[in-house]
Amino acid sequence: MAILKASEIRELSVEEMKGKIAELKRELMKEGVNKSTGGAPSNPGKISETKRTIARILTIMKEKEAQAENA
Repeated sequence: MAILKASEIRELSVEEMKGKIAELKRELMKEGVNKSTGGAPSNPGKISETKRTIARILTIMKEKEAQAENA
C-alpha cells in the first residue's frame, strides 16, 4: 500500500479510515514476521513508514471525532 498523505486521509470517511488501518496493520505484521525470521526486508524503511501512516490516520480520526462533538 502506498503511503497516504494527511490531505488524502482527510478526504476519507471514518469507516474507510478503519479499513485502511486494518490493511496497514496486516502489512506491518507481515513485515514483522519477515524480519523476525531473518529475512531481508524488501524496503528497509517500510516498517517505520507504515507505523507513521497508522499514527497519522488515528490522529485525523480523533480530530474528526472532536469536531463532531463540538458541532
